[in-house]
Amino acid sequence: MEKVKTNLPFFEDHVENTDLLRLEALLENTHPQLVGVDGEEIYLPESIYQILREVTSLLAQGKGITLVPQDHYLTTQESANLLNISRTYLYTLLNQGKIPYKMIGTHRRIKIENLLEYKTQRDSDRRQALSELIEATQELGFYESEDGVNLETVLIKNLDFIDKY
Repeated sequence: MEKVKTNLPFFEDHVENTDLLRLEALLENTHPQLVGVDGEEIYLPESIYQILREVTSLLAQGKGITLVPQDHYLTTQESANLLNISRTYLYTLLNQGKIPYKMIGTHRRIKIENLLEYKTQRDSDRRQALSELIEATQELGFYESEDGVNLETVLIKNLDFIDKY
């Protein structure tokens, strides 16, 4: 089974965020081409061009990138790590049929697309629950804490933090 390579962004000292921002701006205004050492010019296919634009933008924001091939299957430990849950809880989700999997020998493997679909739905459900909680606190008059901190802002910031992991 092919391993997923997770590479943390590595920037040499001379590669500045400004260089990435310049590259991002350049990619917005033109369709680049590669030029070989012999002067041969090759235009980038549209799909590669779009990936390059997306990756450049994310790196300019200081975010890491992970490339995963289509139809890639993860181990239960890799899946649990991606969802930031225990492997035991992942087994519960698998047994309940909430995430499809397939058996390879005696081991369960989870398709990355199914895992990301579950994660997206889970995050959406969390946001909906948070919205309902905010609405209930407003109706009950508990919207402001005693020290004047807006509870909606605190809850949304906490959920945004949790969604990152």
